[in-house]
Amino acid sequence: MRNYDSVLLARPMSPFHDAVDDQSDTSSIYSGSSGRMSQRSSSSATTQDVEMRSLSPSPSLYSMTDSLIASSYRQEYGRNLQAHSEVYRLPADEEEIERLNKQHEMFKKVMGKYPPPLDEVLRDTIPGEPKRCVDLGCGSGAWILEVAHDYPNCQCLAVDLVPMQNTDMPENCRSEVDDINLGLQHYYGDFDVVHTRLICTGITDYAGLVDQMVMTLRPGGLLDMTEYNFLIYDHNKQPIQVNLQSQQGPFLPKWMHLAQIAIRQRGGDVEAAHHLHNWVTEHPDLSDISYKPLWFQASPWRQGNDPYTQTENEVGEVMREDLLVSLSKSALSLTRLPRFLSSKAFMKAGRPLLLGTGVPEHLVNAIEERARAELLEARTPLYLLVENVYARRRPW
Repeated sequence: MRNYDSVLLARPMSPFHDAVDDQSDTSSIYSGSSGRMSQRSSSSATTQDVEMRSLSPSPSLYSMTDSLIASSYRQEYGRNLQAHSEVYRLPADEEEIERLNKQHEMFKKVMGKYPPPLDEVLRDTIPGEPKRCVDLGCGSGAWILEVAHDYPNCQCLAVDLVPMQNTDMPENCRSEVDDINLGLQHYYGDFDVVHTRLICTGITDYAGLVDQMVMTLRPGGLLDMTEYNFLIYDHNKQPIQVNLQSQQGPFLPKWMHLAQIAIRQRGGDVEAAHHLHNWVTEHPDLSDISYKPLWFQASPWRQGNDPYTQTENEVGEVMREDLLVSLSKSALSLTRLPRFLSSKAFMKAGRPLLLGTGVPEHLVNAIEERARAELLEARTPLYLLVENVYARRRPW
């Protein structure tokens, strides 16, 4: 596995950087260069190696060429995957971006747009000292782009393993390619808000990451984390025990069990969701802690026409679509699962993850087929649990 350096994709005249010739018809890439976490230094980027975390105190400008974009991806089992990390093995193509955008809308419906303290934290207080927000593992960038639009005086950073190729990037937002498993020391003390959502599949040491994210916060800053545990729950919201030897359903829990195995083999931390609350509660630098378990129907299985049932089934419909896409793509490669998918998306995107870790294709196909039928019939009451924790860094 090659190490890649931070690369910033930004529009000209971004408030993060010096002015750039706005006559250029190519996208721009800036080499991240805080100088706090140095590995190598370079003055140029090539398709063979994008140097990370340059020692230079000022950003270097590169053309965002087709070959440089191509070096960020590789194809496996019919899907484009990011090429920078062997841990996170979910797709990074247009289909996955579309899935993540739909997923973002689903989360907004259930959780609200932002955690309550965010507005206070990002509100302008001191003239000339802009607030800063980062989304680690930003995926499609839907969340950080909304922050950039809603808080135009806030400087926003989207970090992921592939560049965010948005044609309508706000002036106050930039995209950086980085593997956060390599450390966040180059960001210490930089941000007022740090946000993560469903990144555990690509994180090797989540507890250590929590410590580092806290260090990137300014005093009074907000840490907001959301994760999923890859378990399926019954109608009583109890985890369903999985027996792969049994021919009896439900089969969605079996598919998720295979996904857990694949993620662990790649080094991902699938148990992170269970520990988020404790990690935050026990951290000496965090206060004002809020924990919220979020239960999602796996499909629109609820009966009735009352408003509550209708709302739950609407969310269940989106989740089912996400899961189905995931199922299909994972059968081909149990080596990488999407961050979180509705039924269609999750199974389709996760196929490369399963197959890539050596799960026999006939087993993946059999479980996927039955899990898909289960989701489409929407007769079995199944739940997924997503856990959200946010907290403030103490002001001293």
